[in-house]
Amino acid sequence: MSLRRPAKNQPENFEFNSSSLEAANKIVSKYPEGKQQSAVMSLLYLVQNQNQNWIPLAAMKYIAKLLKMPYIKVYEVATFYSMYNLSPVGKYFYQVCTTTPCMLRGAYKLVEACKEKISKNENEISEDGNCSWVEVECLGACVNAPMIQINENYYEDLSKEKLMKIIDETKNGKQPKPGSYKGRFNSAPETERTTLNNLKNA
Repeated sequence: MSLRRPAKNQPENFEFNSSSLEAANKIVSKYPEGKQQSAVMSLLYLVQNQNQNWIPLAAMKYIAKLLKMPYIKVYEVATFYSMYNLSPVGKYFYQVCTTTPCMLRGAYKLVEACKEKISKNENEISEDGNCSWVEVECLGACVNAPMIQINENYYEDLSKEKLMKIIDETKNGKQPKPGSYKGRFNSAPETERTTLNNLKNA
């Protein structure tokens, strides 16, 4: 899960940059008059995306003012859903799936990699301030287990060694290639197809 308590050290102010504000206005415009408050979840996502993966209290107040709704309602949404981070998690936020399919295929080896390369404990930012990690429930890519999510991207068919290389890349400011690390297409079989071989374009 994400960090459920707001960070002790909070910025005094927050506002959208030009691109986030443009996106926010476009989202709000999709709702009928009087229903714009329904855009709160999408706008919180924009905040998190702009603010290195976490939502400060000042941003919640900013969203409340933007949508003309009570601040406490924005706070309730942000603190209820685990996808919103209320404390800094670093530029790269590693979410390690440890539910049964991933666990059976080596998820805890990925946890070992995170402990060795990022921090000893969950929800602790690395010494360089660049990343943190957390165990999560199913991310819906069971066929390609074990896997992790880094920010918005999935990294699948991993081993401890492969994940350690990915971590090194992010620490060096590089964006690792998402997807399967066994070279398969999406969730295709690891070997050649064994069914529907007689059908074209199947």
